[in-house]
Amino acid sequence: MPLTIPNVVVNKVINKDMTPIRAWREHLGLTQTEVARRLGVSQSAYAQQEAKEPVRKATCEKIAQTLGIAPEQLAV
Repeated sequence: MPLTIPNVVVNKVINKDMTPIRAWREHLGLTQTEVARRLGVSQSAYAQQEAKEPVRKATCEKIAQTLGIAPEQLAV
């Protein structure tokens, strides 16, 4: 079964110029603080990762796992 990306996530990336990580986080209703806590990093450290592209593969995999999605779903 192919991995899917919700239209709302794609629209945020395209129309609001968001990074895929931020679009997914907002779609899932999570705060930066919550994701950072789950990752074991500070909110500011997470915010820096969320704001930049490209993200290192290992970092992308950790964030995807934390969000409960496949790393490939962050490649919008």
